[in-house]
Amino acid sequence: MKIAILSDFHLGYERFREDAYRQAEEALTRAAGLADAMIIPGDIFDNRMPRPDVIAEAINLFRNISGERWGADVSDFIGKGKNYCRAPIIAIPGTHERRAQDAADPVDILGLAGLVVDVSNATAVLRKGDEKVAVRGIGGIADDRFREVVSKENPVPVNGAFNIFMFHESLYELLPFNQEFMHIAELPSGFDLYVNGHIHNKVEMKVHGKKLLIPGSTVLTQLKEGEQEPKGFYIFDTITGRHEFVGIRSRRFVLSKIGISQLDNENVADAVRKEIERAIGNENDMPIVRIVIDGKIPKGHNADIEINDLSRRYKDRAIIDVSKSGITDGAILERQNMQQVSFDRISVRDYGLGIFLEKVRQAGISTGGVGPAELLDLLGSETNREKAVKKALDRLAGT
Repeated sequence: MKIAILSDFHLGYERFREDAYRQAEEALTRAAGLADAMIIPGDIFDNRMPRPDVIAEAINLFRNISGERWGADVSDFIGKGKNYCRAPIIAIPGTHERRAQDAADPVDILGLAGLVVDVSNATAVLRKGDEKVAVRGIGGIADDRFREVVSKENPVPVNGAFNIFMFHESLYELLPFNQEFMHIAELPSGFDLYVNGHIHNKVEMKVHGKKLLIPGSTVLTQLKEGEQEPKGFYIFDTITGRHEFVGIRSRRFVLSKIGISQLDNENVADAVRKEIERAIGNENDMPIVRIVIDGKIPKGHNADIEINDLSRRYKDRAIIDVSKSGITDGAILERQNMQQVSFDRISVRDYGLGIFLEKVRQAGISTGGVGPAELLDLLGSETNREKAVKKALDRLAGT
């Protein structure tokens, strides 16, 4: 059976909303034409409470592929809830869709509409002739609770099937700055393939001697190192055990760094313009160009540059992003360099949450078994502040 593995569409991402939709559409359409079934390990949406027009976009995308002639069908659904989808399109919610416990998330809506098979805490069994493939999912779980949930649920393979374990989490081996993150050795054993979302560049690893595939996002979101790689999805063959990455058309992204130490103010502006011109080149594809100005500021040096003027100047040729966040003193720069490899793989929100979790642990604060990430979700679950605080307090009190 050929399985398409796609992830992190981030539909509704405001900065590049058209890109998110167009590139998700291409990935879904091409994957549906190449595979017998499809699995999506989270972050279909960019927001846990997407606007109605974003939900409509998602419905349109999945409606278009649900009527395809799929090589496999859903023969069984094991777990809580009920499956309403006939097409073998298997999905879980990710970190961007995660909501407070027992609250419906956007993937629930797609599941109830019969557009995806939601295996947030369930197993979907697919059949193609005599072959059977079981997909066990765990989705929408905060990093600080994932280890606990895996231990409690104890996911096990289905006898007589090729078994896939699908999740959407941070892994310590990829993000080694927070001990709360799951180590790959702690993932449940006995599965034939492991599939993760969350990380926005493609990754291929081994778990218990089996493949772990992370397809990366289909849209550029974080403007960081690693996102210059082609966007796309995997096709995995359960018979041969082979996989291939299928690229999609995506907006070109160029990341350039300019050291400030040897430049004066005028040269900084000139260097930025030259880098932008070099990045655009002779192509007419409206690339995203990010210029990072970094280094230790020499005494008496000023790194002011009219960023808005640059954006206006190149508005018809490129999307310009100039960052001066790397300009700092030596001590801070050293700390940033130590953290950069990890930070480049994760969103700002998740990175900040990791720091928050570390501070909570260091302070010895007890939340009565309620994880800090869950509290954060609760506080963000209502537009009314008083209702959100009351919901969080009720959860802490166990009511």
